[in-house]
Amino acid sequence: MQTNSSPSLNACVFGASGGIGAAFVRRLHAEPDIARIYAGARSTIEAGPKVRPFSFDLSDEVSISEAAQKIGPPDLAIVTTGMLHSADVQPEKSLKMQTPEAYAAAFAVNTIGPALIGKHFLPQLPKDRRSIFAVLSARVGSISENRLGGWHAYRASKAALNMIIRNFAVEMARTHPQAIVVALHPGTVDTELSQPFQRGVAPEKLFTADYAAERMLQVLSELTPEDSGQLFAWDGARIPF
Repeated sequence: MQTNSSPSLNACVFGASGGIGAAFVRRLHAEPDIARIYAGARSTIEAGPKVRPFSFDLSDEVSISEAAQKIGPPDLAIVTTGMLHSADVQPEKSLKMQTPEAYAAAFAVNTIGPALIGKHFLPQLPKDRRSIFAVLSARVGSISENRLGGWHAYRASKAALNMIIRNFAVEMARTHPQAIVVALHPGTVDTELSQPFQRGVAPEKLFTADYAAERMLQVLSELTPEDSGQLFAWDGARIPF
């Protein structure tokens, strides 16, 4: 992945123990221009020669701040954390199913956590060269494309994340003109997050985590600072907010 001409780039992956996060670490490990991969998770992860594991808790800002101080300036930072369902939360099929607990859980993981990572890592992006800060969002977070309704908390949390990315991009353009801040839609990926909702998904539309990571890295490699603040799909298509 050519983020710039330097042969010694630093990458950072948040959520490296998840399906897509681990796939990003594997794909980046194979890139010759990546020198180090800081892989953040709450649990132990497999580490290759380039991988530097670190611990963080998405709900603990102190742990995020400490990670930023230890890691230093990344050329590429990817936030792969996310929540669609849990033992206590399921996507709502109607407005009657809404609960404060579902909204609180969705926003904590899908919106507030990535925002706090941006708070502490975006200022550390290098000012003298191209850099990338990317978060995993979702097409269902697009307000203009919503035709089905439902999934209220998840949709709202991803729509809010998209707005935060736009805000970050506007601010970063003033201080880091070569920085690219974007949201990514990975498609439907065969991970624990999507498994209960894969019925009806065509086989060719259900991606492996490695394929999704490969495609998203390709998209990132082709973006320019003019693309900052946007939401892009795994195939490079821009998704309107």
